[in-house]
Amino acid sequence: MSDRPSSPAPRRRSLLRGSLAVPAALAVPSLSGAAPSFARSGRPEAAWGVQAGDVGAHSGLVWVRSDRPARMIVETSATESFRNPTRRHGPVIGPGTDFTGTTRLHGLPAGEQIHYRVTLADPDDPRRTGRPVSGTFRTTPQGRKQGVRFVWSGDIAGQGWGINPDRGGYRVYEDMRRLDPDFFLCSGDNIYADGPILPSVTLPDGTVWRNVTTEEKAKVAESLAEFRGAFRYNLLDENLRRFNAQVPAIVQWDDHEVHNNWYPGQILDDARYTEKRTDVLAARSLRAFSEYFPVSTLSPDHASDTDGRVYRVLRHGPLLDVFVLDMRTYRNANSPGRQPDDATGILGAEQLRWLKRELSRSRAVWKVIASDMPLGLVVADGKVNFEAVAQGDPGAPLGRELQIAELLRHIKHRKITGTVWLTADVHYTSAQHYDPSRAAFKDFAPFWEFVSGPLAAGGFPATKLDATFGPEQRFIKAPTRANTSPAETPPYFGEVDIDGDSGELTVRLRQEGGEVLFSTVLQPGRVGQE
Repeated sequence: MSDRPSSPAPRRRSLLRGSLAVPAALAVPSLSGAAPSFARSGRPEAAWGVQAGDVGAHSGLVWVRSDRPARMIVETSATESFRNPTRRHGPVIGPGTDFTGTTRLHGLPAGEQIHYRVTLADPDDPRRTGRPVSGTFRTTPQGRKQGVRFVWSGDIAGQGWGINPDRGGYRVYEDMRRLDPDFFLCSGDNIYADGPILPSVTLPDGTVWRNVTTEEKAKVAESLAEFRGAFRYNLLDENLRRFNAQVPAIVQWDDHEVHNNWYPGQILDDARYTEKRTDVLAARSLRAFSEYFPVSTLSPDHASDTDGRVYRVLRHGPLLDVFVLDMRTYRNANSPGRQPDDATGILGAEQLRWLKRELSRSRAVWKVIASDMPLGLVVADGKVNFEAVAQGDPGAPLGRELQIAELLRHIKHRKITGTVWLTADVHYTSAQHYDPSRAAFKDFAPFWEFVSGPLAAGGFPATKLDATFGPEQRFIKAPTRANTSPAETPPYFGEVDIDGDSGELTVRLRQEGGEVLFSTVLQPGRVGQE
């Protein structure tokens, strides 16, 4: 257990009363979302809030969206009073990025609370500035004494369940914020580009679920403008904007950023679409994704061989490395999954080489593998094809399982300890322990996989387990019918707490309101904890 309490730490309490209180500038923006690029009166405003992402020991990314062309200016300070701040001039933001901008911060002190504020200035008159918008984050510690706490989940605004003002919007973000995590790991499905949001939905008991609606979310996303509008939609929620201002993010993507169950080269059989090439839709979505999230490998000022990719590793001091996977971009076509050879798999050959290499290099006590899909849960795509790794055959690895078997064998033979798999995707919460003694494939070390979600989407019944890697379900909570609303099935999220002294890792599966549904403690330096 971390030495930090479960409630906000004292160092943050004054902050939450002060600079992170939502000011008038953060009132719900215009639902059209269009930035008035021709407006010259008034001052630039950042009504969509701020967010930080991919924070390290000495660096991090800060994001903002303007209501017009503006120069992004970021100030940082060790105190919320911003005495002796450091000022950095970011990009001039405009219509080319949907008026969003990201500034990379360098030279930050390790293991410290960083206060930042973003000011937008008229590019033609630097004296004309908008109201500063503030946020905060903790940089990664270089020692282990502080411990690490983070939360994870995914699946937002799916199956027609959007921001409901009658419920106070996305209340689960406030539950997560109050835990004062070091960061939030979003496991994908940040939007449902293939799922329109209607003004209302009648529930089984006759009550009505009401949604905040926008023009872009009235149909499936096909154009770049529609993808941008889908990513912008969630920022209409005050809980999420407040959360973003306090908790930095590590974000990955999955299928619904583009289309349900998509894979490269697919031609959609969906009458709602005029553009049916998923490669075209995926390129537009990735551009909007990179504009609306501060992702280090997608940042415009990031020049290396990692440009344009979602998979990456984030190092969080000696206790934790987070390996962010992309199981969508490089996969082969969904199929029955019974082929005896599969070099592409769900990761692609290059990503698999990268993951094996980075896991071998890691010296962190814990290696969290952030997977956008589960390993042993059978996720179908139609009547005969499968969407994830497992395909329901309990025997030796076939299809995409071959690639995962190669990875698990590598982890065992290289004596890589402390691997834990985290995901969302299936719209319920569960805990699986994988053990070769129960498996058809036996050349691997035991490990845990934890599932938690959705944050704001429909709940779905549990899927079957595939016995190839010997999973045993230690906990599950799922509805018994498909697409239950968040009013019927509460949103789920997970919490990971690593103690700085003992190195113990505690996983808690929680639901909206903060209730702990399941908890287990894993010991460092071991594999297959019971």
